Amino acid sequence: MPVDPAVDSAADLAPNELRILVAVEAAGGFTAAAVELGLTQSAVSHAVRACERKIGVVLFERGRHGARPTAAGVRAVAHARRILRLLETLGAEARGAAAGTVEGPLRIAAFRSAAAHLLPAALARLTARLPGVRPEVAIVREVGRGTAGEVADGRADIGIATLGGNQPIPAGLLSGRLFEEQYALAYPLGHREPRGLPLIDWDENCGSYTRHWWSAQEWLPRATITAQDDSVVLSMVAQGMGMAVAPQLSLLGAPPGLAIEDLGDSRPRREVGYVTTPAMAQSLAVRTFIRELRSTARATLQKGQP
Repeated sequence: MPVDPAVDSAADLAPNELRILVAVEAAGGFTAAAVELGLTQSAVSHAVRACERKIGVVLFERGRHGARPTAAGVRAVAHARRILRLLETLGAEARGAAAGTVEGPLRIAAFRSAAAHLLPAALARLTARLPGVRPEVAIVREVGRGTAGEVADGRADIGIATLGGNQPIPAGLLSGRLFEEQYALAYPLGHREPRGLPLIDWDENCGSYTRHWWSAQEWLPRATITAQDDSVVLSMVAQGMGMAVAPQLSLLGAPPGLAIEDLGDSRPRREVGYVTTPAMAQSLAVRTFIRELRSTARATLQKGQP
């Protein structure tokens, strides 16, 4: 549909219009979004057309199979989610200002080993300080856009991410370093020649922070088994199926039957940090969570040196 960008202004978008954009993208069509929102299909269609007129670009491709966001629509919906979340945060922060507290959800995206070994203690400390905060945790694989993509798309307030890998942090986000973890060789306990074993690997382990080291290791073969989860890989190693090169967080949850070998001074390392938006970085819940996460990470890694 043709859109005249001069007709209106995106500054006139109302929160209910933003909610409709998010609902249409999530439901994949106007009719399904209308059912979810308790509106008529025509009301949803009218609201989307109004948004397109105000923004000055087509946001959804209409078809027999529903509505799919255009490239502009993908960006618009991501901004809509983030704006709606800021409106929620505005109210929660204002209501708790006098008491120095805050209530409401804190949406966290984390990769598996960080969620397993850092979040329980960090969230316990967070909710002890801010009892009204309700953590909502999504486990996201650090492949492609990973946890940072969840933050950029407005689905998470903060992500625990690996930094310096294949994917740069999306523009407009803030990131901060939490700690650096070292890699080590894991192999079946008691095996006399672990470096002659087949290699077992997982997708998240293939970041650029290990690639230079990896290519220089003549003893390291190509992976013969690839899994989607580090805990599965280490379970296979414990069963005698091969060896793995794994980071410290993964090794904290290693099953019995593993031996760990230091890879020396040239061992690969990776940085683990947080990613959030500049606006959410100012919120009390996110600021407090980052402090507790730093403290928990230091204590966890010091106690759990493999």
